[in-house]
Amino acid sequence: MTETVEQWRRIVAGSLDWKEAHAGFDRAVDGLPPELRGRRPDGYPHSVWELVEHIRLAQVDLLDFMVDPSYTAPTWPDDYWPPTPAPPSEAAWEASLTAIRTARARLKQLAMRPGLDLTAKVPNGDGQTYLRTILVAVDHAAYHTGQIVDV
Repeated sequence: MTETVEQWRRIVAGSLDWKEAHAGFDRAVDGLPPELRGRRPDGYPHSVWELVEHIRLAQVDLLDFMVDPSYTAPTWPDDYWPPTPAPPSEAAWEASLTAIRTARARLKQLAMRPGLDLTAKVPNGDGQTYLRTILVAVDHAAYHTGQIVDV
């Protein structure tokens, strides 16, 4: 692999948790009191829990789309949002945060995978490339993290 390709891989992988241009996901949820996790402020359609779970569900879906040969797309919107505005338990909250961090690490590993052409089309898709799909994960998480900060 050329040094230039390696540099691009590091940039793509690093974009999954950039903190330079905005609050990162981890900072946005750090120390959030349990009583605020399920609250929908006036004028906001979602609680922090709904946004966190939505990030998790979408991120896992994007990863599965790229790596699971037997991938089947979830149903929109039902399978991309939690059924309630509040987490059912502290354990559910922590499990969701852990799953987001784990999927983010797996996306980074995918971006850094030697031999994977990031411009190649994802076999499960209809023209999407690995790079495009990773960038969707970056953009999606950043967008909803901004909403978390607002809420």
